Amino acid sequence: MKKFMKYALGAMAIVGAFTFTACNNDDDKNPVVMYEQEDQMARPAINTVFIASGTPKDVFNETIPSAMGALYAGPFENVLKSLNGGTYPGNALGQTGAQFAGLLATDVLNVARTGTTTFFDGTNVLTGRTLADDVISVELLLIFGGPNGSSNPTLTDDNVDANDKAFLTTFPYLAAPF
Repeated sequence: MKKFMKYALGAMAIVGAFTFTACNNDDDKNPVVMYEQEDQMARPAINTVFIASGTPKDVFNETIPSAMGALYAGPFENVLKSLNGGTYPGNALGQTGAQFAGLLATDVLNVARTGTTTFFDGTNVLTGRTLADDVISVELLLIFGGPNGSSNPTLTDDNVDANDKAFLTTFPYLAAPF
């Protein structure tokens, strides 16, 4: 069941990153399905925080992951430094500014095929993502928390510790709407 959940969530993430559009040709007998990449969502808020003002967000969103690091690691490191008083002291993962910027710039969801699935639980790092993972607080901790995670305590947590409704125990796992 856990393996199925990993693959189901992975498939939902992939599907969520695309817009599906059906277009018919002139004779309306052979529909053509076209796929257009709309958004990178492996690490929420990265585009919002790290893409420079005035730069179209769609340019980042439409960049293929294999090209993202080379294009965005340098600018992302500059943003990390600016958010931390001109220097980035490292993070709780033991990464330098350049290493963390490279990780952030390649906006993909890593998934471990064995072991714990989590965004970050203090031990396991970026081995996937569950619905209950507090992704924004983890990102804030890694951006502002410094090497031991305790720097800038008012900036390292979004203070939203749980979903407003319990997740389901069966597929589709998302909480029922209000």
